[in-house]
Amino acid sequence: MGNMTEEQIKQAQNAPMDEFGVTIKDMLYNKEANVLCCISDAPNKVAVGKHHLKFGLKCDWIEEVKTTA
Repeated sequence: MGNMTEEQIKQAQNAPMDEFGVTIKDMLYNKEANVLCCISDAPNKVAVGKHHLKFGLKCDWIEEVKTTA
């Protein structure tokens, strides 16, 4: 989570699709535990990693999932 504020998290979640093709669908966080989980729509794992690096964040893990919708 780094030094991100709640306002910065909200701004990131509401941002349009970025140059890597990533759109954030939801963000879950616990400031005390320094944990931030993002639900993203992206073309691949590499794009998700690049998206987070542009905010100075490194993903501990990226897992591809499917939706029933």
